[in-house]
Amino acid sequence: SREPSPRSRIVRRPGQSIMAAVGEQEAKRRKVEGEGEVKEEPKVVEPAKELEQDDPGDKRAKLDGIVRFQLSDSTLNVIPTIGGRVLAPLSDGGLQYLMAGARANTGAKSGRHVFEVKIIEAMSPAEPAGGHQRNIPQPRQMLKVGFATQDSPLFLGETEASVCFDSEGCFTADKKREFKGQRISRDQVVALVLNLDKKSPNANTVSLFKDGVRCSEPMLLPDGLQGKPLFPVVNFKNITVQVNFGPTLMAALPFACRSFQEMAKVDAVVTPSDVPKDGKYDVLFPVGLPDEGMFEWADDFLAKNPQYTELSDRAIMKWAEQSGMRRPPTSSWKNSNDKPDFNFQIPMMDDSSVRRVLTSVIATQPRNYLVMEVKSNLVQAERAEQMKRFNHPQYRKIAQVTMGEPTVEFKQKVQEVMLKEKQEQAEKEWKNRKAENEKRKLFKKQQKELEEAKKRAEEELKKKAAELMKAAEDQQKPGEGGEEAKKEEEKADTEMKAETADGVKEEAKEEAKDEAKEEKQEEA
Repeated sequence: SREPSPRSRIVRRPGQSIMAAVGEQEAKRRKVEGEGEVKEEPKVVEPAKELEQDDPGDKRAKLDGIVRFQLSDSTLNVIPTIGGRVLAPLSDGGLQYLMAGARANTGAKSGRHVFEVKIIEAMSPAEPAGGHQRNIPQPRQMLKVGFATQDSPLFLGETEASVCFDSEGCFTADKKREFKGQRISRDQVVALVLNLDKKSPNANTVSLFKDGVRCSEPMLLPDGLQGKPLFPVVNFKNITVQVNFGPTLMAALPFACRSFQEMAKVDAVVTPSDVPKDGKYDVLFPVGLPDEGMFEWADDFLAKNPQYTELSDRAIMKWAEQSGMRRPPTSSWKNSNDKPDFNFQIPMMDDSSVRRVLTSVIATQPRNYLVMEVKSNLVQAERAEQMKRFNHPQYRKIAQVTMGEPTVEFKQKVQEVMLKEKQEQAEKEWKNRKAENEKRKLFKKQQKELEEAKKRAEEELKKKAAELMKAAEDQQKPGEGGEEAKKEEEKADTEMKAETADGVKEEAKEEAKDEAKEEKQEEA
């Protein structure tokens, strides 16, 4: 007896085709016998070697004070809580569109140190109706952590004097933002390591760690920041952050590293305390004439006295632009340095809501203020109304008269600024003219190329037309020869027919003669 064929041993399920059943059984057989399987050895990916080494310990004298944020070195919408370890932003009345910023009072000039930041709350303020959503800066929640010089703006990435990582996974240095692919989310502990140790293989670099795991390669500091003291800076919008300067870290790193609080005195640069000895803060009300150098005086005063915070619509406008907001150019007659036309097309930015909210929180933000309201400060009744905002005993109100002949130093500075503005304007116009000339040259070149292409197309068209005409003539000549040959053939046929007819007639005559001759013979 023969062994039954494999098909006879197939068991099919209801509705299953014979081919499907055969394939299923073959797969089971291979699985049992181990056929058709290629076992690959798992590839072992070795992690990149960590060049940062454990801190050997430091017996030098450590800092006496506490590393913290100072109110004078933070924006007006920052509310520090729990001893300054938690920073919350104001998010009402248009402040949800403005970035909050704070700089620590201690910077590093050598050594390797770390500080941590953690997002503990994310807010989504409601948007009023009537605004243009496209004008709202995105993303709504943002975190930036980095380092900056002592006199740089509070907003990271605004100038070349700062470097930072942000929650979108980007690194910014020299005002150039590059995507690094590591986003920062809520409840993640972010550690920023600043390595200024000249003996380290990662000298003059900054690295980012999340929950103790490296998520960026050591990023080299720009040449302009190397050799300068660098201070921790935090920027945030619509989120609450916890900041830890040490001495204990929230998430352990792969190596032992000193925190900013454990920094040695010789490695540190400490900003003097912003609390006055007598406990009183100055509020200056400059009194002067409009468009007579008031804001130039204010710029010069703030440059010499960075501990003062400007209160004005101009400052709010600049703050909004530094937060990523953009407004179309305006030519309104209402626009001026004292009262600029906001025109952001966002209701709570255009209706002075920000100014009203800031007015209400000044009492909770004790610091030195410069009130730059030119018209209000000049008019006695309005100046008295402005002063009511600072009725708290911790404020000392001063009217600063800024009239008369300016000093030589002030004139030189204003002239330098005017010259710089003229140079920038001239350079801008020159670039515009250059761009226009290049555009004109490109247009002429394109026109010339189009004309040449048109000319070539016309020549090609003429050439094709000549070829078609020649082909038509060539086709016409064989036709005429054929007609002549046909006529000759017809003529030959006619002649042949005529000759044939003549031959037939001759034959008929010969036959008639022969018949007549035979008849005569018969009769004879």
